[in-house]
Amino acid sequence: MRNLKATDLPELTDILQRCEAFTEVEIACALELLEIVINDPHQPDYRAAVAVLDGRASGYILYGPVPLTEGCYDIYWVAVDPACQGRGLGRRLLTHAEGEARAAQARLICLETSSQGHYGRTREFYRLAGYREESQIRDFYRPGDDRLTYVKRFTTKEDS
Repeated sequence: MRNLKATDLPELTDILQRCEAFTEVEIACALELLEIVINDPHQPDYRAAVAVLDGRASGYILYGPVPLTEGCYDIYWVAVDPACQGRGLGRRLLTHAEGEARAAQARLICLETSSQGHYGRTREFYRLAGYREESQIRDFYRPGDDRLTYVKRFTTKEDS
């Protein structure tokens, strides 16, 4: 795990496209947020970590404290190269973000995802990592595509 570098953008762009989970607008948003981290590494809202496998950026996570909250963090993006999935990179990325959040005295960490069928593996990944579905907003992204919010609370030792 290492910090994001400007030279990672081409590989991460390729990963986002090959995941086939994100629309072009979503990919543009993801890249815009990565550029914020690169261009202003001291801004307080976003942090990024990159997983490296065989010398290549093979995945990343974008996360950060939620403004105007006490101890809440969001995970904004997690993407792993489809050719590298199943090797624990996604879990290592989540663990890294969770560790950073805990070190900052976070109470909980949230993430959101789609209810669409092709996100089933993603939802199961979050569930196995200890996240619980906290809310559902029907038709949030578009008709028939609900927003599901998952939460991991850091309030007890059992949440480790």
